[in-house]
Amino acid sequence: MFWKKVFLWGGVAFLIYFVAFRPDGAAQVCRSVGGGLMAMAQGMGDFLTGLTT
Repeated sequence: MFWKKVFLWGGVAFLIYFVAFRPDGAAQVCRSVGGGLMAMAQGMGDFLTGLTT
């Protein structure tokens, strides 16, 4: 349980540092993650459409 808190707070601190000192890099990471999520949603939609036709 202790290590979970350590890693959680370390991740939060890294995220704040990354956004504060590398905003362009942080924006690119968000765009990449968003694009990946959109691709997965599109694939799931195509799969479900294929099942119903």
